[in-house]
Amino acid sequence: MGDQQAFDYLVIGGGSSGAIVAARLAEDPDVSVCLVEAGPNDEGKPEILELQRWPGLLHTEYDYGYRIEPQVRGNSDIVQSRGRMLGGSGSHNICQAWRAPDHDMRDWEAMGATGWGPDSTRTYFDRVLETTGLEYTLPDNDAALAYIEAGKQLGYPERKMGANAEEEGVGWVALNSKEGMRQSSSVAYLHPLSKAPSNLAVLTNTPAYRLTFDDEGSASGVETAKGTFYATREVIVSAGAFDTPKLLMLSGIGPADHLRDLGIEVRADLPVGKHLLDHPEAGIVFETKRPIHQPNTVFCDAVLLSKVEGSGSDWPELMMWFFSGDFESFTTGSRTGEKITPEGITAFTIAADILHSKAEGTVTLRSTDPADPPVIDPKYFSDPDGWDEWILLQGLILARRIAEQPALSELIAREVQPGPEVQSDEDLLEYARSTAYTAYHPSGTCRMGAPDDPDVVLDPELRVRGVGKLRVADGSVFPTLPGCNPNITCMMVGEKAADLIRGSR
Repeated sequence: MGDQQAFDYLVIGGGSSGAIVAARLAEDPDVSVCLVEAGPNDEGKPEILELQRWPGLLHTEYDYGYRIEPQVRGNSDIVQSRGRMLGGSGSHNICQAWRAPDHDMRDWEAMGATGWGPDSTRTYFDRVLETTGLEYTLPDNDAALAYIEAGKQLGYPERKMGANAEEEGVGWVALNSKEGMRQSSSVAYLHPLSKAPSNLAVLTNTPAYRLTFDDEGSASGVETAKGTFYATREVIVSAGAFDTPKLLMLSGIGPADHLRDLGIEVRADLPVGKHLLDHPEAGIVFETKRPIHQPNTVFCDAVLLSKVEGSGSDWPELMMWFFSGDFESFTTGSRTGEKITPEGITAFTIAADILHSKAEGTVTLRSTDPADPPVIDPKYFSDPDGWDEWILLQGLILARRIAEQPALSELIAREVQPGPEVQSDEDLLEYARSTAYTAYHPSGTCRMGAPDDPDVVLDPELRVRGVGKLRVADGSVFPTLPGCNPNITCMMVGEKAADLIRGSR
């Protein structure tokens, strides 16, 4: 790159969406692209790339480890782990690969995100999965095999998930990996960096501080730890559901009252940081009679998708995960180090994931210092109709029913959490709320919609309303959180964003 400070395009954030936006834009040799990533390069680092080693990334220098605000009805000890490296949280996750269900994409379009329905996005999902590939771990986790058999005994059809979350069933999870190596956006679209096109500059270890603007009020660049870089055409912010709204607000784009309280000049009064969505989970933990045989596993290999009777929904509303472990790093005690599950036992968890949570939280600024983490308040279980609590209760009841099936019950020594004495709906819900954790799927904080909708930040072409030459492309743009792990959807956003940008020229 030399001393170059100006490019046609600046992409801020090299995560699941941003790395793809930068790579695709750089396919045009007539434009210059700079990708700015706050974290280090992931290339050549087996602790990141070897998928089975994912638990070792939590609470390390590769993890932002954001804390949440005290929760009125939920677990306040949750840590929102986010990937701090090239590839973002796609270099930090379990690589469970799902397309967003068609019914969720229809909801996006119905909410004003024209051009984001299932027919319009299918090509971009295809591009992602063709680039990353799909594979399954070897079926040698004996407890996961028993879990799948138990699901069949309960009446769920066994099927290869194949990135399809539309239908009920039980089976092995598809992964965007190859021979056990993760295929994140950085791996699949950028590696090796030594062979990156000459018109693409990738800056790692370069935190972004604030956006800059020209005399007309359009975005012109970004101030970073390595100086200010400029974009002659567009700036694309892809820093994720927490750091994208943080960067926008630090730059004067956000709720006017909040910005004025901090002494920030208001450039655009927009609902940045509102509508934070997530997938809360809670689980039942079982001690096993013998150690689990799992030589080739990501410890979370099998899943059951279930509709919920009485929900009024035609789609699965519960994703029931089998996890070889006790989820200690996710639930109560994650801050204090307090241990809930007794030491020295082998355990597995059946975890219930609320696929369409109704609670909405917020992301706001802690101060005007870019080094300060944002204020994250998910407001878990705050939805006024109690949908989230009710769905989670049905999930815990289902978890016990799965465990009672002959294929799995013969492996179980006892229920450890919450324990067989916890039986009433009220007691189960108290346990669920106090030990619930996140599936690490924050989204929706800069959502897109109809250009005249005052409750959205972006138009359907991902342009920030009222600010020229500025777009957002990451999970923060989601109008709703799809009923599945969202990483492939974030990657799809990157693919489609690149086409929108190129089409605008």
